Amino acid sequence: MTKPESVGMSSERLATLDRVMAQRYVDGGYLPGLLTQVYRKGKLVHTGMAGHMDLARGKAMREDAIFRIYSMTKPITSVALMMLVEEGLLGLDDAVHTHIPSWKNLGVYASGVATLVPGQPQQFLTTPPDRPMKVVDLVTHTAGLTYGFLMRTTVDAAYRKLKVNDFQTPGGLDTMIEQLSTMPLEFSPGTAWNYSVSIDVMGYLVQKLSGLSFGEFLRTRLFEPLGMHDTAFSCPPEKIERFSSCYYPGADGRLKLQDDAQKSTYAVPPQLESGGGGLVSTAHDYMRFCRMMLHGGALDGVRILSPKTVALFSLNHLDGGRELAEMAPAGAFSESGYSGIGFSIGCGVNVDVARTRLPGTVGEYFWGGAASTAFWIDPKEELAVVFMTQVMGTDARLTLRRDLRTLVYSAITESYA
Repeated sequence: MTKPESVGMSSERLATLDRVMAQRYVDGGYLPGLLTQVYRKGKLVHTGMAGHMDLARGKAMREDAIFRIYSMTKPITSVALMMLVEEGLLGLDDAVHTHIPSWKNLGVYASGVATLVPGQPQQFLTTPPDRPMKVVDLVTHTAGLTYGFLMRTTVDAAYRKLKVNDFQTPGGLDTMIEQLSTMPLEFSPGTAWNYSVSIDVMGYLVQKLSGLSFGEFLRTRLFEPLGMHDTAFSCPPEKIERFSSCYYPGADGRLKLQDDAQKSTYAVPPQLESGGGGLVSTAHDYMRFCRMMLHGGALDGVRILSPKTVALFSLNHLDGGRELAEMAPAGAFSESGYSGIGFSIGCGVNVDVARTRLPGTVGEYFWGGAASTAFWIDPKEELAVVFMTQVMGTDARLTLRRDLRTLVYSAITESYA
């Protein structure tokens, strides 16, 4: 590991990062353990660990621990899609129904409820959208789709009833696409931002257009070429010993077991390979993905994307250059704050540092996962950060990411931006 001072960072301040995160979040009982990696100017300059990967078994955090990364799967799926864009198989401005014909006449919800009667059409009244859904709407969560867990609308209730995007859905992504063809849109594409299964739809497009299963495409075209040997849609038996257990905050304030690593559903390959949230990975693997992006689409002689395509990830693709704060409905869920944040290709993107009220750089892109994992890539500072832990539903999720960001940027002593 390279001395931080050689790339304009402070060893002492990175030690403060470890101390504060361990004391505030692990000793404070919010997280079972954590693992942080910081990479700058071509060098891994810091790896910090604290706590445990399995509380009941007393297993200390280890550098090669495997984690459920949930929505940190989304940027990987986005890169897979852009690989096919570079091959001329689709474009961001394509109408989605040119690739999914059954979606040609999707309407916007007006009234009605879902039915579970086999063969019976859904009892929804809809109105025509202002324009057809485009691939860029999937990329930016502006397609009019939703998630069942959001608990906001009649449409997301219908997703829950039909178990849209369930990892064990027979028929996998094909079934999900069929289910969604019977669902109305929440809104006309491009008019609002709503966290959704749209990235899973992108996984389906990769599968359809490449002729490979989505998991096989990722394995052969991304993971193996990049040396991401521990990233997959399940954790095989020979690696279970490195798999972290997952927790949630109990009513008494103590962490409760949500998914036992030794008995996890992730030990079995899913029927639906979720591009929106299904992967497991390690800090090492995810950092290799970040390094590839930070180095303009190539790593160790393997080129995945063109630098010009990678540059699109630093841009805000929301209509009119708007922010999430302007487009997200009241009560909407996000893996980030809203002010100063736009949306690029499957990631949030910083468009106004002052409005975020955090240190950062315009054009840095990022996201997080449901189990409180996080990453960001700052091309101007030549910086990538990966943060791993395993806690679902914690109120500390956004606060710990705020502290992580503040402490990492505070360790910079020489700015390249």
